[in-house]
Amino acid sequence: MFASSTQLKYWTFSGETELKQLRIEANQNFIKAHGRNVPEEERASYFLTYEEERLLLRQYEIILKEFCNKFQPPFPKCILGTSLAFFRRFWVNNSPMDYHPKDIMLTVVYLACKVEEFYVPIGQFVSNLKGNREKFADTILTFELLFMSKLRYHLTVHNPFRAMEGLLIDIKTRFKELENPERLRKNAEEYIDRCLLSDIVLIFSPSQIALSGILYSAGKEMINMDRYVTEVLMTGLEDVQRCIYQLKRIKHMVKRDKDLNRELVGQIQKKLERCRNQENNPDSEVYKAKMAELLDDDEDLRSHKRARRNEEARRLDKELLE
Repeated sequence: MFASSTQLKYWTFSGETELKQLRIEANQNFIKAHGRNVPEEERASYFLTYEEERLLLRQYEIILKEFCNKFQPPFPKCILGTSLAFFRRFWVNNSPMDYHPKDIMLTVVYLACKVEEFYVPIGQFVSNLKGNREKFADTILTFELLFMSKLRYHLTVHNPFRAMEGLLIDIKTRFKELENPERLRKNAEEYIDRCLLSDIVLIFSPSQIALSGILYSAGKEMINMDRYVTEVLMTGLEDVQRCIYQLKRIKHMVKRDKDLNRELVGQIQKKLERCRNQENNPDSEVYKAKMAELLDDDEDLRSHKRARRNEEARRLDKELLE
């Protein structure tokens, strides 16, 4: 139930102002931690600004959506919804200067397949990618646990696509005056796709997003759904007024969506390569040295445990002989 979910408790926010404050804080925390050797007057040109981070992440959300749409075998719609919800959650409290969006993007899609019980082996998953597939697999598996910990293991996503299915069933059952409700599906799904590429998924409930999609589609089909909303779906004037207010907010946020300036994003990408945290860059020598050190520590721990077991076995043998 969404009403008792971690999604509502921890990952649903009051509005865009709260989200902006949290993201600016994540941006400033990174700059504070990694900018000790960068003069104050040079920090704005060296590190990504909050606005630059938003543009960069927008680019990777679009790439994520395209990747899901082209994936083989074809994904159910819920994989896209869960992937984008994960991606949005992660960047509420983390900066793309700390973790590259490309690494997180692949990780969230792979994890979404597990969460939504659409099993895809890692080898088959990376076969949908061009380039060094072994490296992609290592990156995904390396960042998977880190990603889950950053989300505090809150992995359940109440998906607007499932809520849409519920509404279509309800319309077929309780609003029989509408012939062929399935004709609402295509435009509703497209509208929900647009919602997923915005903060709508972090502010509104899945049912509100789904209803907004259904009503948008009804408008495209020249269908009047007023009676369904005010007499069938809702109970009481207060509920209707509250619902209409939230639907207007969603509509306003979708309308504000702008085309991406890809040339500007390309410049931001180059800036990111200069200022990103090399400790979280799988291609950097710093990262490789850190991984080697962790492996050495693991081997030392295993050796220590083996020595303790051997010592315990010798002690028991000695007691038996005595």
